[in-house]
Amino acid sequence: MTRFTIVAALLLGAAPVLAQTTPPQAPAQAAPPTSAPAPGSEEWLRLRGETYRAAPDSQQDPAEVAQTIKLNAEIAARNQAADRADAAAAAEFERQSAQWREETARLETERAQWEADAAAAEAARVRYERDLAAWEAEVAACQRNPRGCVVPARPK
Repeated sequence: MTRFTIVAALLLGAAPVLAQTTPPQAPAQAAPPTSAPAPGSEEWLRLRGETYRAAPDSQQDPAEVAQTIKLNAEIAARNQAADRADAAAAAEFERQSAQWREETARLETERAQWEADAAAAEAARVRYERDLAAWEAEVAACQRNPRGCVVPARPK
């Protein structure tokens, strides 16, 4: 039985090697890298099938040129308006952010003061309970004493 197991293990281990039908080959050599043209350059546009050549002024339609100038002016005006709106929004954000930081600092100060007040109140409560327990012990000792004694006033 052990021989069968050993033979089966050897056959299973050798199966992938025996299944190969083509001999291993050396990795293909990659073509040497060429420098890519800069984006936007004429070569870059040409490789993508795009070219741009302005027509000479003599071939330009004056109405089309006027319309283009008008459209460009409208676009520039919209861009300037957008820039102003962005600047106003950024200024408003900074104003609200500063207001939030001030409010947060104020609340943190109030929280710290509350914690200090709570700690002082707790210390006073513990001190009072300690003084009260000592007073009660002294009163009990006086009550047990047959000669009697003067009991101090209860702590406040």
